[in-house]
Amino acid sequence: MVAFPGSRWIGRVARLARGFVPRGVAMMGLALAPAPAAGQAVRTAADSTIGAMVDEVSAARIEASVRALVGFGTRNTLSDTISATRGIGAARRWIKTEFDRIGAACGGCLDVRYVSEIYPPQRRIPDSVNVVNVVAVLRGTTDPNRYVIMAGDIDSRVTDVLNATDSAPGANDNASGLAGTLEAARILSRHRFGASVAFLALSAEEQGLLGGQTVARLAADSGWNIEAVLNDDMIGNIAGVNGVIDNGTARVFSDGIAPTETERERAARRTSGSDVDWTSRQLARYVDRIADTYIDGLDVLMVYRLDRFGRGGHHRPFADLGFPAVRVMETNENYDRQHQDIRTENGVAYGDVIEGVDFDYARKLTALNVATLASLAGAPDVPRNVRIGGTVQPSARLAWEPPADTSTLAGYRVYWRLTDAPTWDHSRWVGSVTGHTFEGLVIDDYYFGVAAVGRNGLESPVAFPRGMLR
Repeated sequence: MVAFPGSRWIGRVARLARGFVPRGVAMMGLALAPAPAAGQAVRTAADSTIGAMVDEVSAARIEASVRALVGFGTRNTLSDTISATRGIGAARRWIKTEFDRIGAACGGCLDVRYVSEIYPPQRRIPDSVNVVNVVAVLRGTTDPNRYVIMAGDIDSRVTDVLNATDSAPGANDNASGLAGTLEAARILSRHRFGASVAFLALSAEEQGLLGGQTVARLAADSGWNIEAVLNDDMIGNIAGVNGVIDNGTARVFSDGIAPTETERERAARRTSGSDVDWTSRQLARYVDRIADTYIDGLDVLMVYRLDRFGRGGHHRPFADLGFPAVRVMETNENYDRQHQDIRTENGVAYGDVIEGVDFDYARKLTALNVATLASLAGAPDVPRNVRIGGTVQPSARLAWEPPADTSTLAGYRVYWRLTDAPTWDHSRWVGSVTGHTFEGLVIDDYYFGVAAVGRNGLESPVAFPRGMLR
C-alpha cells in the first residue's frame, strides 16, 4: 500500500454574470471581495470563477470516457489483469494514463498513484485478489492536509458477482460516476485551491466496498483532514423502472448520526436533539445549496439514509471512520439495467449498456460535484470546537475556535433553523469574532451552527455545536 505525504428548497439563487476565465491555471481566492459589515444578513451568491467551471463540464467528454470504459468488456474485480484490451487490469491502466495526461496538461499538478491491497478469500472473493485503486491528488496551496474528495467505481458486474468472464459493460454502474470524476479532474486541475482535491477511482465496490476500505484506512493512517467525500455512483440514468423519466433532480444520501459515536456522545445527542446533524448531513445540505446556486435545472433531494434501503456504496468506508461522506446519484433507478446479464426476456432488454446513459444528465451531476469541490476547497475549513449555551435563558449563545489555517479567513456566518426544518434557512454575518448571542431566540426551538467565510466569499459547511457553554 502506498501512503501519500502529509431545503427545504427555498428558491434558486440566480447565477452572477460569468467573466472570461483563461484556459491556464487560475488562483482561487485572489480576487478578494470585501466582507459584509458585522450584523448584516447575507445571502449566498454565486462565484463567477466557479460558475465558469460549471459551464466547462462537457457531456461529450463524459461520453467518451464512458465509451472507453465500456470498451474493456468487463471490469469485474476478478477479471483479467494482463490483457491490454479487456478486463479490470486494462481498465485501471487506462484510468491512470488519463489522470497522468490531465496532470501533464497542468504542469505536473496531479500526484497520481496506484493504491492497492491484497484481500484474502471471502464471500465474494473465491481466491485472494489484489484490489488496485487509482488516486490523483491536486495538492492544496495553503492547507494541503485538508482534503475534499470525489470518487467513482472502476468495477462492473453481471447477475453473478463472481462471473468475471461474461460482458459486463457497467455503462451507468459505474462508468458514469468514474467518467464524471475524470471530467472533474480535467476542470479543477486548471485551478489552485487552498485545500487539496483528491480524485479516486475505486475497485471492488461490488465485492464488498473493498477499494474504499483500503483508501479510507490510508487516509486515516496518513492523518488526512477530510472535509468531504462525494461518492458518485450511477449518475447517468433518467428513465426509472417505476416509469418516471426525470432529468431535473438528483439524490444525495447521508448519515445523520456518526457511526463512530461514543456512549457519552449518544447521551449528549439525546439531550441536544442533534439526530440529523452529523457532518455528513451538513455536507448534504451544502451540496443542496450549491445546486440551488450554480446548477440550472437540477434540484437536490436529500435522502436521510446512509444509502438506498438495505444497500451500500463506496462512501460508507469513509463514513465508518468518521469522515463526512455522501452518495450523489440519479433519482430514478432502472433495476433492469443494474447487475444484469445482457439478454432479452419477454420483450424486456436487460443489461447495463451505454444506451441507458443520458450524458447531459451526467453532465449536470458532474457539474454539481465540480461546483461543490471548488467551493469547499476554496473556502476555509469549518470552525473548531463549536459550543452552545442558553438553557432557561431568553437567548442562545454560540462560541467557537478558528480553523487551523486562517490565512484566507474573513470571518464567520451563524445559521439557525427551526428543529423540523431540513435546511439552514436563516443566517447572519457576524464578522471576525469567536462567539455570538442570538437575542430573543430560545434555544429549545431552534438549531444553531456556524460557518467560516473566506475573503473570496466562499464558506465552509455549517459546523454544528458538539459541546456545552456553561
